[in-house]
Parts: sequence; C-alpha cells; structure tokens
Amino acid sequence: MLRVVIVDDHPIVREGLRGMLVGEPDIEVVGEAGSADEAVAVAPRLRPDVILMDLRMPGGDGVTAIARLGPGYRIIVLTTYEDDAEILRAISAGAAGYLLKDVSKAELARAVRAAARGERVLSPSVAARLAAYTAPRTAGRRPAPVLSGREREVLELVAQGLTNGEIGRRLFIGEATVKTHLLRVFGKLGVSDRTSAVLAAMDLGLVRRP
Repeated sequence: MLRVVIVDDHPIVREGLRGMLVGEPDIEVVGEAGSADEAVAVAPRLRPDVILMDLRMPGGDGVTAIARLGPGYRIIVLTTYEDDAEILRAISAGAAGYLLKDVSKAELARAVRAAARGERVLSPSVAARLAAYTAPRTAGRRPAPVLSGREREVLELVAQGLTNGEIGRRLFIGEATVKTHLLRVFGKLGVSDRTSAVLAAMDLGLVRRP
C-alpha cells in the first residue's frame, strides 16, 4: 500500500482529497496535517510514500515545508495557484510534482503512484509553463534528435498523462514495448524520466504543448 499524508489548512479540502483516494486498492491515506509545521512534525512518524501539500497556509507555506522535510519525501504540491514564480519555487525546493486542485480522481491517483515511483508529475498547463520558461535557455544549444513515428506517438501520450499500460492499450502494443520506446527516447533526449522527456521534447518542438 502507498501511504499518503494530506496537508491543507482547510478541513473540507482534506476531507475531499481523502474521499478521492478512498477505494483505490493500493493507496491509503494514513494522516493529515493542517499547517506546514504540523506536516514537518507528523511526516517522520507516519513515514508516507507521498505527501499532498497545499501551497499557501497560515504559519508557513508549502515550499518552506518541502525544504524543511528534505529530499527523503515525495511531495506533490496541490494548489489553485498557477503562477510561474510559485511553480519554480516549488520545483526548485524539491517538489516531486505540481498539480492544480481541479485534478480528477483518476489523475490524482495516477499522480500519487507516479510520484511514489520517483517520477515527476505536473498538470499539463504547469508543464507548458515550465517548458515556456526554459525554452529560451535551451533554444539553439543542440539540434533536435530524430524520433521514430512510434516514439513520437508514445511521447505524445505521455504528455497527455497516460501511464505505460494505458499507452500500450491505446497503441495496441505491450507495456514492455512502451518502456523500450521510452528508454530510446530518454537516450536521444539525454534525460532520465518521463516529465523531463516531455519538457525537452516540447522545447525542441517534437511534441505539441498541452
């Protein structure tokens, strides 16, 4: 079971997020916190695999809590704020992901699983903002690698947030084949994870921005 802690200063939001994860066979909400200080206090005791962290809370924001907790925790920022500066602060502090609170139940569960595997998870609009921010820095540094048609198809579906299994079913190929295509894409783009591959591919114009 993946252990999740929910951090938000609004009890009704915590209850709603808990309700979204109830019934997932591999996810268990093991605790809640109403502030950054409380999150820092309970995390070592509850040992969650993933923490869902609100961004703005009284007495200390989510970014501060991420920095205080350190790299031993997979933390997904879950917020209504889509400001470039906030996104960059959170990712720079070590957040494993950045999602908006209009995320669906299925997307939230998928994000928890991905973060637990060590992947970075971003809402499509957030990924686009990051790509737009980094594009001027990367433009012209190297030519775009040549991706096969299938590799592009797989990467497009990754950008849409699909899992390897979902991509395989969509393209009528095995999940192992999807992984093989992704590993080849990683090598061509010089990255090591799915999110970085999507961001790099968008920077180079290889896939469409969400």
